[in-house]
Amino acid sequence: MSRTVLILLFVLNCGLILFICCSADRLLVKMTLVSNATATGALCLDGSLPGYHLDRGVGTGTRNWILQFEGGGWCNDLPSCLERAKTRRGSTTYMNKLATFSGILSNSSSLNPDFYNWNRVKLRYCDGASFAGDAMFDNGTSVLHFKGQKIWEAIIQDLLPQGLGQAHKALLSGCSAGGLSAFLHCDNFAHVLPKNASVKCLSDAGFFMDEKDISSNRTMRTFYDNLVTLQGVEKNLNSKCKRFYSHPKLCIFPQYLLRFISTPFFILNSAYDVFQLNHILVPPSADLRGTWRRCKLDTANCNTTQIDIMQGFRRDMLVALRHFFKRARRGGMFINSCFAHCQSESQDTWFADGSPTIHNKTIAKTVGDWYFNRRNSKQIDCPYPCDKTCHNLIPTTSDVS
Repeated sequence: MSRTVLILLFVLNCGLILFICCSADRLLVKMTLVSNATATGALCLDGSLPGYHLDRGVGTGTRNWILQFEGGGWCNDLPSCLERAKTRRGSTTYMNKLATFSGILSNSSSLNPDFYNWNRVKLRYCDGASFAGDAMFDNGTSVLHFKGQKIWEAIIQDLLPQGLGQAHKALLSGCSAGGLSAFLHCDNFAHVLPKNASVKCLSDAGFFMDEKDISSNRTMRTFYDNLVTLQGVEKNLNSKCKRFYSHPKLCIFPQYLLRFISTPFFILNSAYDVFQLNHILVPPSADLRGTWRRCKLDTANCNTTQIDIMQGFRRDMLVALRHFFKRARRGGMFINSCFAHCQSESQDTWFADGSPTIHNKTIAKTVGDWYFNRRNSKQIDCPYPCDKTCHNLIPTTSDVS
């Protein structure tokens, strides 16, 4: 046998061993389709059945539940929604049927000490409006089902007889567009569970700001306005919030909605959320000459003016959260200064050696302390670049030299 073949076999065998080892450490959970969703019209954009992944709790966690909304952006016009319907973001047909559970969904006591043995559910995202729309498009050729609200309701109705209806403790969470879903559905979640259950909600990277971009346009407000109109979201927004504001569509923004949420809430967000920096503060439409392109890739390339603008975004976020920070007695908060987006689902940012911290407390520890009322859990980081624990910190020249 030639030396080349031997080397190839050795590499293949090592790769197989590595794959087996890594696979053994991963928790893969199969998808469950909501079989009766058709009866209520609770369908994905393309008309496929919605789905979720459930890993059962054990021991003391058998009557406790975490529901985690999947993220994945939005579609706010017909072309983008038609395109989305042909992908995993708009159809369970194209989704992986196995989901990796890590971070807040991990079943390991060493990786997720407070919630590892709970019933853990990932709600798959296939409507493009943070599980909040209720409309339909049909021009005789193409059909789009904007039925996120009904999908949410159908999944809940599927889970209630499986034990959710007898929950002692429950946490509704989500990341990114799923983090926005947690804001939108928090009180409804509490309403459908037993009155004596401890129900709380967590949004990870879902505090999307109604902020002017660098060209003084409200790009995100326009985007959400079109989303709410197209997908029939307004009817499902918080009624108290809609009565309070003259422009009720604003109630899709967490900064306006938050004061009307009565269920205990935890906000996990980066003050320099990379999605918001790229799509709200400096969207492509506001940077046609690409002045910010190099800065977005590496803060070492940012000039003083650009750094000041990013610091201004952080200040505006903290102003929007000021009332919650001071008055929400049952609220929790972890606002760090990492250039990140979503930190609860990734093990290295949730709870691991070297995870991001504020005052030496990890995200998992802070969330657990808040949920179980162990101690004060409102943490705000100092401004960039003071935090040296960030995993997703964009490297500076000194870091790589």
